[in-house]
Amino acid sequence: MLKDYKYRIYPDREQQVLINKSIGCCRYIYNWALARRKNVYETEKRTLSVTELSRELTYLKKEPEYEWLNEVSSEILQQAIRNMDSAYNHFFKHGYGFPKFKSKHYSGKSFKNINGTGIDFDKKRIKVLKIGKIKFALDRKFEGILKSIVISQTPTNKYYASVLVDDGKPLPEKAKIEENSTVGIDVGIKDFATLSSGTKISNPKYYENDEKRIKVLHRRVSRKQKGSNRRMMAVFMLAKRYEKIANKRKDFLHKAVKMIVSENQTVVIEDLNVEGMLQNHNLAKSIQSVSWSEFFRILNYKCEWHGKNLIRIGRFEPSSKLCTCGFKHDGLKLSDRQWQCPACGTVHDRDILAANNIKRFGLQKLNLKTPAIGGKGDVEFPALVGAKKRQNMNLRIVA
Repeated sequence: MLKDYKYRIYPDREQQVLINKSIGCCRYIYNWALARRKNVYETEKRTLSVTELSRELTYLKKEPEYEWLNEVSSEILQQAIRNMDSAYNHFFKHGYGFPKFKSKHYSGKSFKNINGTGIDFDKKRIKVLKIGKIKFALDRKFEGILKSIVISQTPTNKYYASVLVDDGKPLPEKAKIEENSTVGIDVGIKDFATLSSGTKISNPKYYENDEKRIKVLHRRVSRKQKGSNRRMMAVFMLAKRYEKIANKRKDFLHKAVKMIVSENQTVVIEDLNVEGMLQNHNLAKSIQSVSWSEFFRILNYKCEWHGKNLIRIGRFEPSSKLCTCGFKHDGLKLSDRQWQCPACGTVHDRDILAANNIKRFGLQKLNLKTPAIGGKGDVEFPALVGAKKRQNMNLRIVA
């Protein structure tokens, strides 16, 4: 099993200079390789391979005007070419955006090391080729084979090392799928998530709560002269605010996923088209703030780690429109949070009904024996256990 461990590192001044040089060289080679590939395709109608670009890089480093490329490890430069090639292939195979040239001010400043790396837990040092042994904050240890180390720099000038480790352990066997240990999850904006048990996890709205302060910081940046020290300080304060929001959101998502995965053997979710939903400009800001994609990503790999089952149902299933008696309310609007079934008279909470139907659709997808809609034995969804544990996680949960 591959796991990634992220540590805060504290390089000295000389190491910071080498790290910044490595980041800059990787950015330059990424842009150079992308420009070469585009130019060759436009003129010769063929695609340069990674091998050909690596060969050209060897000759490029021998030219006098590019001698500064030899100050960093050659491995990270070749890895920058592979990153460009990967982005290029993702565009044609998966329809992602075409690779863009990286600016000096882009946020994803990093480089990857595979060979010549190591970690010493006793001395709290991480070894990186041509940079040396860097001090890091040890918060947890691991056992396994070290695969790679990615050094990154944040906009607030913090440095991190992401260590990829193969622990040599196989993935645990999947738990048995049973109705009583299955939960359906309906995500939303007003409430972050509604579980089929009736539990609602409220949306913390970290960005909305800090939006006024962010607008003030943005105005301060726009009023400063470009290139001045005061503008650099204003940009730093703005980045620091965004980083604080991102950290709080990440902490909330991990705690919410831990609660769900630890209390259930099977989780059923909708396969939402989040990217398409962002085209709605009335809801785009709220959808980005609630971070559904990151929630689904964390839920996916944590279910794999703990041997839990994750079932996805179709995005067009009428989860919030289908009553337990079988009636489908086609005229349901997004603003209708409750609705009464004209067939049986039952008053439904939209989110709880959707979570129950998501659970039912997920079990029916696996051809498990579930009571038919409208039958005498309609599914009863038991309440989740572990209320004390949830309170310790600082999650605002409405039962």
